[in-house]
Amino acid sequence: MQNVDQYYPTSGRVILHVDMNAFYCSVHEAEDPDQYRGKPTAVAGSVELRKGIIVTCSYVARRLGISTGMQVQKALRICPSLMVIKPDFHLYRKYSNAFMQIAYSYTPMLEAVSIDECYLDITGSKQFGTPLEIAENIQHRIMEELSLPCSIGIAPNKLLAKIASDLKKPNGISVLRLRDVAKVLWDKPCNEMFGIGDKTAEKLRKLGIYSIGQLAAAEEGMLIQNFGVLGSWLKRAGNGVDHSLVNPEREQSKSIGHTTTLPRDVLGIIEARPILLNLCDQVARRLRRQSLMASGVQLTIRTPDMKTITRSCQLDTLSESAEDIYKAVCNLYLKHWKAEKPVRLLGVTLQGLKAKEESAIQLDLFDYERQPKKESLNKAMDMLRNKFGENAVLTAGMLSDTHSARLRNHKERGTSLQKDNLKDIDHDNV
Repeated sequence: MQNVDQYYPTSGRVILHVDMNAFYCSVHEAEDPDQYRGKPTAVAGSVELRKGIIVTCSYVARRLGISTGMQVQKALRICPSLMVIKPDFHLYRKYSNAFMQIAYSYTPMLEAVSIDECYLDITGSKQFGTPLEIAENIQHRIMEELSLPCSIGIAPNKLLAKIASDLKKPNGISVLRLRDVAKVLWDKPCNEMFGIGDKTAEKLRKLGIYSIGQLAAAEEGMLIQNFGVLGSWLKRAGNGVDHSLVNPEREQSKSIGHTTTLPRDVLGIIEARPILLNLCDQVARRLRRQSLMASGVQLTIRTPDMKTITRSCQLDTLSESAEDIYKAVCNLYLKHWKAEKPVRLLGVTLQGLKAKEESAIQLDLFDYERQPKKESLNKAMDMLRNKFGENAVLTAGMLSDTHSARLRNHKERGTSLQKDNLKDIDHDNV
């Protein structure tokens, strides 16, 4: 192997940012190339037009005017041939784990920041070649082994690596050095800098700062005066400086939540209960998967006119149980929502999370015997879902009144409820 020391800085670090291109759509294309390759595709929260929002779309669709966040109804008007695909997060996690494993084989210093992107610190990975060779090998392997395109940024820090990965898409590799910042970035508007949103950019414009170059030259004291501690970061970012390290230990979640937009407005707690129970079950399962306990819960309600309210409360004790969460959520709904008011969206968020092994569960006198049984039941249900999918176990409360009645009738007749009896249930909307 050639001597690669000349390609690595004598001080500082070499960071890669691996960004999967149109990840969800690319996964479906990899799974079924005959159906999706070369065609305009989009993944949406629901193919049902009322609530459908484009989560991501293929590059073929983008060239035809489709964009993330667009309503499905509008997208189909622009491109009638658009193939709208229902999300499959189990499949996405499978491919995410696979590409992360490829990246991890080049360095243990891997920080996953989302399901489709990660940072790699390859400063100590000279045995695999130059930074460019490593990036090319990772990109080639992900394409060969998984049939997925990705873009990779190479830089001395995470900020510039992230920016570099956006320079050439899809399937590009870009190098962005500190000495290139002025030429590459300074003439661009501030909101094109990663980490600067539209509101911050608008506030900067009011201060006479329109470009990243003007931000880099701005007085730091003035920025601190107007943005607080963010002001120092803005100054550094404008100059391409970022001292944050690649952290292979993912931070513990501060909250776990899930929302669902409803196919039709619901009225009253009777109609809301199956949806709330399903939401509580999903967030409790994610909580247990991370070995966490929750001390608080928040209910989110959105009306048809898009007004949103949130209400929260503390649980009686730290819990990982959907039953405890569901009881608290229903109490919040009854306390803070009038039965005659329609609801378009419902959400449940768990708060005050703590590691299970660090949590001393205070069991009351009447519950201590039930706790081990509840944990065993949760483990059994989780095991079944891990093996057979999320819909392998349904409680009667998750079904509509009609399906619950059918379930009771089957039980009364002493017959088993076959899988095809439930095929007409839309599990994403209950």
